[in-house]
Formats: sequence, structure tokens, C-alpha cells
Amino acid sequence: MDPAATEPAQVPAIGVDALDAYFGASRVVRDVRFAVPTGEVTAIIGPSGCGKSTLLRCLNRMHETVAGARVEGEVRFDGRDIYEHGVSAISVRRHIGMVFQRPTPFPTMSIRGNVAAGLKVLPRGERPSRRDTDGVVEQALRRAALWDEVKDRLHTSAVALSGGQQQRLCIARALATSPRVLLLDEPTASLDPISTQRVEELVYELRSQVTIIIVTHNMQQAARMSDRTAFMLAGELIEYAPTNSMFTTPKDSRTEAYVTGRFG
Repeated sequence: MDPAATEPAQVPAIGVDALDAYFGASRVVRDVRFAVPTGEVTAIIGPSGCGKSTLLRCLNRMHETVAGARVEGEVRFDGRDIYEHGVSAISVRRHIGMVFQRPTPFPTMSIRGNVAAGLKVLPRGERPSRRDTDGVVEQALRRAALWDEVKDRLHTSAVALSGGQQQRLCIARALATSPRVLLLDEPTASLDPISTQRVEELVYELRSQVTIIIVTHNMQQAARMSDRTAFMLAGELIEYAPTNSMFTTPKDSRTEAYVTGRFG
């Protein structure tokens, strides 16, 4: 695939070039190149084990937190390679937030404490006061469509929330540091249909505020939610195109076989 033929013309939120990801000696993502448009939702699809979640974790340096894992190539954000020497991984994750497949509220913290947790890693001069933190928490919960459900129990345990509420809490926690990009790794895979719908509606509402990249095994979800879709197979990016084109007129026969259900 010629990446130049599929890259958006506008300045991308994230640009990936010649990206390889390894676990030890095993290369699990191979020579991936694509650009993510600002202010859109990009879906990454593909069968289990194809490398889509690993690719996502490379986009904010979460991959390197695994022992023996490493990345080669470039991931450019704000005109700079996030793997360049001297770039802080903590700073990267502040601006490129992430939400995982299973809700991960901190069990020893309250609802408020969970949302405010990310603020503690900000540079000392940028940390809000306690009063300002209350405002940040409220705004993040409102953006995650959770405020009205929890505003009267902010100081109660986060684990008492339902699964869908916990996932929206994790989205609020990621939003609290005002990221410009939000990575969602199978965010509805462990949720019931009603909670899944709430999260999908939330993603649709957030698209005007933050660039979103979502990994999903659900092709119908990708079709509903995303502006562009990337199809991965065996660690390679096979095709990357506007979502409508991907699902109606894919250019690669392997993409067509996958989106029509012949494998995966």
C-alpha cells in the first residue's frame, strides 16, 4: 500500500512512519505508516492477534512499559517524534490519553479521586488548587456524560459504579488532563448493549473536542463511529481509508474478505 495515497491532506494529529513494535525478538507490528486526522474518529480493526492493540499502545508509549518491549520508527505528535531522546513519556500520556478494554477505576479511591488522579502527575506549577480541581473533576465528568449520575456521591467508592459507569469514569479520568488525542482500546468489549450504546454516543459527542483512535473487534461499531478505518492483519497495516470506502469498496482483497466475514 502506498501511504502517500491515503494520508489526509490536513495536518495530522498523529503521524506514524516506519513503525515496528517488538516483544523481545518477535516483531509484532511491521512497518506501519499512516496519519490520523485532527478532530476525527479513526477505527483500527482486524482479527484477534493482528497487532491492533499493540499499535495503539505505541501511540502514547504504553508499549514500552512491558518488559522486553521496544519500538522502532517514528510517532510524530506536535511535530516531534514522541520516542525522540529527551521526550517525557509522562508528558506524552498527558496529551495522548488512553482508556483500556476493561474498566480500571482505582479501587482505593473515590469517584472524585479517580478523576483527579491524573492531575497529580502534572508539573508542580501546573497542578490546580483543590478548589480548581473540583471544577476540573466536574467538567471531566460532564464531558464523559456521568456528572448527573454521580454528583451526589463523589466521595464514595468508584467500584460501586456499574460497569458502564466505571468505563465512563475512566474516560473522565483521561479527559481531566485535557488531552488532544484519546486512545480507546476495545472500550465496550466487556459492557452490556445499553452501556455500549452510551459509550458510542459519548464518543460521537467528544469527536468535536478531541481526536479519537479506537481499536474495536466489532466492524459494525467501526462503521457506526469512525470517519476513517485502518485494517490490520498479521502485524501489517493492509488498508487505511475513509470508513464508508473501506466497507463498501475496499481496495485490497484481504480487506474485502475480512469486512464481508470470510475470516476473522
